[in-house]
Amino acid sequence: MIQTLKVPGTPAIAVNQTGEGPLTVLLHGIGGNKSNWTSQLSALAPHFKTIAWDARGYGDSDDYDGPLAFEDFCHDLARVLDFYDTESAHICGLSMGGQIAQHFYRLYPERVRSLTLAATFTRWRAVLSESDLKAYLDLRLTPLRTGSKTLEEIAPLAAPTILGPNASPQQVAQVAKSMVDLHHESYLKTLESATAFEQELDLASIKVPTLLIFAEHDQLCPADYGRSMAARISGAEFAYVEDAGHLVNIEKPELFSNLLLQFLLRAD
Repeated sequence: MIQTLKVPGTPAIAVNQTGEGPLTVLLHGIGGNKSNWTSQLSALAPHFKTIAWDARGYGDSDDYDGPLAFEDFCHDLARVLDFYDTESAHICGLSMGGQIAQHFYRLYPERVRSLTLAATFTRWRAVLSESDLKAYLDLRLTPLRTGSKTLEEIAPLAAPTILGPNASPQQVAQVAKSMVDLHHESYLKTLESATAFEQELDLASIKVPTLLIFAEHDQLCPADYGRSMAARISGAEFAYVEDAGHLVNIEKPELFSNLLLQFLLRAD
C-alpha cells in the first residue's frame, strides 16, 4: 500500500512511501513528479522502504519564495533522510533527479549507501550543445515566461520528444499529464537554475556501489554518454535498455524495476 505524507519544513516535501527495510529514495526528472515511480515503488516494497518525492515546487510539495539555488534540492533530501531517522539511504535519480543524486553525494557522501543514475548527466551542457539547449528551453521556458503558451499547450508537444518511438499512447499521456501538473513559477525557477548549474561531481570520487541505466533511443542523454560516465566510476555497473527513450522507468517499467531491485539487493 502506497501512502502519501509530507516531510515538515520550509518548504514541506511530499513523498509517496511503501515497504519496509533499508531506505531507498527515488528522484524524478525536471518535468516529472512522484507518480512517475509508481511501478518501482511496488516492485521494491517487499525488500526496501521506498519513497518517491515531489521535489520542492513540484506535485504536492510546497512552493517557495525567492530564486532556486540548485543545491537546495540536496539539502531538502538530507532533511527527508532526517525525517526517516536514517543515516544513509540508497539514492536513485533519473535525469535531473540523477543530477541531484550526484550533488547530494558530493555534499553528503556519508549519507549515500548506493547510487543509481538513470538517463542523466553531470551537467546539462555535457550532453546538450548550446543550440540543443536553446531548442529545449525554447519549447518550455520561453513560451511560459512570455505567456505565449500554457503548460496544457506545451505538454503534448514536449512529451513525445523525450520518449522512444514505440512509447504507447498511455505512456505519452502519462508524461504529458506530469507536465500539465507542474507548478508554473516553480518550474520556471527550476529550468533556469538547473540548466545554468555548471558544477560537476568528480565521478572518480564515488566510492559506493553505483548503477547507471541508459536507453537506446534517449536523445537527451545518449547511452554512449552513460558509458563514459560509468568508465569514470570505479566498479560501476552499466545497463543498456533497448527500445526506450529518456523516461526509461516509464517506458520499460518491469525491466527497469528488476535492474534496480537486483542491484540494490547486491549493494545492500
